[in-house]
Order: sequence, then C-alpha cells, then structure tokens
Amino acid sequence: MQQGSGFLTPRQRRLAWLGFLLAAVQAPVAAKLVSDASWLFSLVVALMVATVIIADDARRRQAADASCGD
Repeated sequence: MQQGSGFLTPRQRRLAWLGFLLAAVQAPVAAKLVSDASWLFSLVVALMVATVIIADDARRRQAADASCGD
C-alpha cells in the first residue's frame, strides 16, 4: 500500500507521538503527587494530541485510497 500524505510531516508526526506519550504518562504521575485536579490539564493535552494524530491518519488513508482508485 502506498503511503498517503497527511497534514503532518514525518518529523511532526514523531514529535506528536512523543508529546502524546509524555502527557499520557505525566497525567497519572501528577494525579498521585498533586492534591488538586491540575493533572486533568495533562489528560486534556494528551487527548488533543491524540485527536491530531488520528486526523492525520484519516487524511493519509483517504489520500492513499484515492491514489489506489486511479
């Protein structure tokens, strides 16, 4: 299957995955260490980055399907 083109470059995609993983790991650690609910911010950031990665995947699949249909 040919790789479609999304809106993220390969480097941006790697950085997005790194940011997602760091925020996803930091949220439960902060929940244990901090008495307030500020750890929810890390969770929201992780979900936002995950949404961008999923949207990029969808764009790549859409472009790949369009090029295969030719």
